[in-house]
Amino acid sequence: MKMKSYMNTIKMKSLLFDGFLAGWTSLFSLGVLAFWLVGSPRKAIRATTRLWVRGILFGLKHVVGLRYVEKGRDLMPAEPCLIVCNHQSTWETLAALVLFPDVAIVAKQELLRIPIIGWYLRKSPMIIIDRESGSKALKAMLNQSHEALAAGRSVLVFPQGTRKDEMEPIKFRRGVELLYSKLGVPVLPVLVNSGKFWGASGS
Repeated sequence: MKMKSYMNTIKMKSLLFDGFLAGWTSLFSLGVLAFWLVGSPRKAIRATTRLWVRGILFGLKHVVGLRYVEKGRDLMPAEPCLIVCNHQSTWETLAALVLFPDVAIVAKQELLRIPIIGWYLRKSPMIIIDRESGSKALKAMLNQSHEALAAGRSVLVFPQGTRKDEMEPIKFRRGVELLYSKLGVPVLPVLVNSGKFWGASGS
């Protein structure tokens, strides 16, 4: 009986959060029109995106009860750097925008198809790559990373390439080695355990 009550509570919290997320994101989407009218200023777009993520983290904390603990902030280099983070869920993609302001995240081209979100990714801009284009994707990633660093932005890459189950061994794809050897900036390794609470499938 207690388990049934617990599961019902979880489902209710999930439904409440889904409603909160839909409403919050609807407000966020109005920014597209506003930014289009004023010429899509990049810094303003990134600041608005951080506000959207802060709202999501607020909802996760107060509606779902999902909190996070940050350790090792003192190890963050003062200058722009290469951030290498394992990838277990959507959470770290969102939280990175708050934890590392103005970060340029290496993201797959498919995300550009998502309404509103794709527009913000393109205009921020993030480092968008076509994973099917082989060496061209690596070259594009390297060039865009250099541009981001020159603009004073750190670069974040998920070495696994996509979300993986928390129990799956971390295997680095070759793009990470390329960035490490060619960018010539400090490297900040980041480890998350979000997969314990928000799985790779999004559930």
